[in-house]
Amino acid sequence: MAMMVKEVAELTGVSVRTLHHYDEIGLLVPDEVTEAGYRLYSDRNLEMLQQILFFRALEFPLKQIKEIVSRPDFDRLEALELHHKLLLEKRSRLDRMIATLEQTKRHMKGEIRMTNEEKFQGFDFSKNPYEKEAREKWGDQAVDGMKAKLVDMGEAGQEKLGAEMNAIYAKLAELRGGAPDSDEAQEAIGEWYSFLNRLGSYTPEAFRGLGQLYVDDTRFTNNIDKFGEGLALFMRDAMAVYADRLAGR
Repeated sequence: MAMMVKEVAELTGVSVRTLHHYDEIGLLVPDEVTEAGYRLYSDRNLEMLQQILFFRALEFPLKQIKEIVSRPDFDRLEALELHHKLLLEKRSRLDRMIATLEQTKRHMKGEIRMTNEEKFQGFDFSKNPYEKEAREKWGDQAVDGMKAKLVDMGEAGQEKLGAEMNAIYAKLAELRGGAPDSDEAQEAIGEWYSFLNRLGSYTPEAFRGLGQLYVDDTRFTNNIDKFGEGLALFMRDAMAVYADRLAGR
């Protein structure tokens, strides 16, 4: 069933003004316009809008997005699979950068000693395993723009996020000797869930998956366990319980 521009805006969170702009530049043209001039968006239009928003989440400029989706060989499913890989990599990098920031603060306070190598964990953007594939599919300009945005983080914002994250990690570290499904553990892990959802969008399943990543990826495990040995494992279990409860299991 076709939707009017205001309905699309309410559904997606994209402003009416932005939708009008996408139409004007030929990026997202509604399949139908009534005699009265009202834009009507089809399911196909909504699918394309979702695709555009995934590109925007990766900081692709509108001009580049239009060039990509207009290609005769553009494969939406293939693009979604690569979006997934790139967003996971972006999340992993941001988590490593935040962890490095926290360790640096503790180093400056004299609580720990960091090697020079540890001080720059998370800042190496030259080893993205999906970058070559992205460049081949979408071009150098788009990927270079995305990388530039990833490193453009203000110090004030980093410090505030780091302080909040440090407090949550410290609370969880104190609880790690207990049961991950206890009320105290679930309250603390709920704070972690809320914190993450201020940075991005985590479904219960995504939250569970992130917890598993804390154990499966030694980079996460090593950084998290600096706050207390076994913390990564405790967080994984607590996050799984929290995700199940959110999902009503």
